[in-house]
Amino acid sequence: MQRQAKMEKKEDETLHVAMFPWLAMGHLLPFLNISKLLAQKGHKVSFISTPRNIERLPKLPPNLSSSITFVSLPLPPIPNLPPSSECSIDVPYINQQSLKSAFDLLQLPVTEFLRRSSPDWIIYDYTSHWLPPVATELGIKKAFFSLFNASALCFMGPPSSLIEDARTTPDDFTVVPPWIPFESDVVFRYHEVARYVEKTEEDVTGISDSVRFGYSIGESDAVFVRSCPEFEPEWFVLLRDLYQKPVFPTGFLPPPVSEDHEDDGDATWARIKEWLDKQRVNSVVYVSLGTEASLPREELAELALGLEKSKVPFFWALRNEPTRSEPLIPDGFEERVGGRGMVHVGWVPQVKILSHESVGGFLTHCGWNSVVEGLGFGRVPIFLPVLNEQGLNTRLLRGKGIGVEIPRNERDGTFCSDSVADSVRLAMIDDAGELKRTKAKMMKGLFGNRDENILYVDELIDYMKSKGSSHVG
Repeated sequence: MQRQAKMEKKEDETLHVAMFPWLAMGHLLPFLNISKLLAQKGHKVSFISTPRNIERLPKLPPNLSSSITFVSLPLPPIPNLPPSSECSIDVPYINQQSLKSAFDLLQLPVTEFLRRSSPDWIIYDYTSHWLPPVATELGIKKAFFSLFNASALCFMGPPSSLIEDARTTPDDFTVVPPWIPFESDVVFRYHEVARYVEKTEEDVTGISDSVRFGYSIGESDAVFVRSCPEFEPEWFVLLRDLYQKPVFPTGFLPPPVSEDHEDDGDATWARIKEWLDKQRVNSVVYVSLGTEASLPREELAELALGLEKSKVPFFWALRNEPTRSEPLIPDGFEERVGGRGMVHVGWVPQVKILSHESVGGFLTHCGWNSVVEGLGFGRVPIFLPVLNEQGLNTRLLRGKGIGVEIPRNERDGTFCSDSVADSVRLAMIDDAGELKRTKAKMMKGLFGNRDENILYVDELIDYMKSKGSSHVG
């Protein structure tokens, strides 16, 4: 009888969970999605970010607004960072390290908030390498939430290797590391790393991303991963072995269609939808290389010419780059493609676009967020990886027969318009691509399955409850 009472108490227990994502939309939104799932189960969430980022997030449904509290902490000003820059989309890629320096200065206000509010758990991102010791001191349980999949985490290695940061040249990243015991082609191409290594200003934080990951993972009580064992079984087994701690899948956390961020969304969406409504079902390729990637002018021109040559209808969302002096697309391009192609500069409601029935393919940089959104609607991915772990995602998916990768020069990453046109046609209309289209539709059942996703989050909540609320009051 006593045991039953204890179990019921555990069932009724309400957790207070603090969330602290990195300052990028591709991180803020999945953290918000998991916050909503926790809130739906009756738990209390404190979502910590900066004022502008909180404003950018979609409005909460009325039934959850009392369970999720936004904790707005101003981003401390630092040199090299304009005052209103609070998110990776506000900052040129070359200045991302300055954003991390400012983020590190949130340590004091975050510590004060945690001391005051005393949550049971804090779920944090890779940039917060300084957070685990703070949480430990306050008696708060801590979980690292990875928005990278299990195969990318395995490639990066165990915490000790990440902290050592021993891989220093691009070539080091083009081979399978010694801790992966099975055959794998999940590696970088030379150009994907060479650009990445040379991409940014000197590391003004003094802490490399590798070291941030190492401490964030190594000093956590548990690791949550935005993926699932059905999709990458061997990688989850290896990850638990490498980390020697609890590793939980969160599922893919497919986003709700109705909740794209930004206020001007309705006017932008109305214009886009009007164009998409005129196209045939599954005929349009949606082109977007994410909020951070920036292609050199020559490559943008080849991409534009390739879309033109493909003769496939396309909707192209281009990142707004105020610092760029030259035009984003070649002169006369929009006139030449006429009604067949639409180009939009600035933010677009990506989930709504991908959910539209006229969209059949997605030419993407292969960031994990975009992969989840695209495959969640069964759209065929066409890969053009640019930075971060995008090359690893591309190899993982290609290894499973999903999508088409645009051929490029291995060393410098250049590509020609013909390879773009051929890849788009293969994914969208050629008979040879029929299997790719079928496979992408099959993936919808895995990536877009909300019910399955809730089961993963239930397991995760059970684990968090089992660790109890042993924090210092």
